[in-house]
Amino acid sequence: EDDLETRVRISKDGTITFPLVGVIRVGGKTPQEAAKGIRDMLAKGYLINPQVTVSVLEYTKYRLTVLGQVQKPGSYDFPDRERLTLLEAIGMAGGYTRIADPGKIVVKRISNGKESVYRVNAKRMASRVDSSAFEVMPGDVITVGESIF
Repeated sequence: EDDLETRVRISKDGTITFPLVGVIRVGGKTPQEAAKGIRDMLAKGYLINPQVTVSVLEYTKYRLTVLGQVQKPGSYDFPDRERLTLLEAIGMAGGYTRIADPGKIVVKRISNGKESVYRVNAKRMASRVDSSAFEVMPGDVITVGESIF
């Protein structure tokens, strides 16, 4: 049905509004799973044997921000892979400046509406004294402090 062909953006809560059936939850599903859900809803009293195809036109770009004593401060697209460490994020920003203090890094993160602040010593992390890698999340704001001479 030409009237049912539509392009929609998935809302933050993982739902779309589709003609005839209204709000449908598609977040976290594959395109095939989303198509099956829409097809099942349309088959309940709207269409006989509906054929549904779902295509992803564009993925949301997540960003992180690196500020302070790095070569290229600014916002960067979060890589498509699942993990990004603090040291990798600083590398994306060109690395430290001459007066940076890797022992004074602050990471601000908003999760569930609450802001958390983490103080991280990347100098220890890089020298393997502290073997745990700090994982950066989309939306984080990383600030590299300045060393005091």
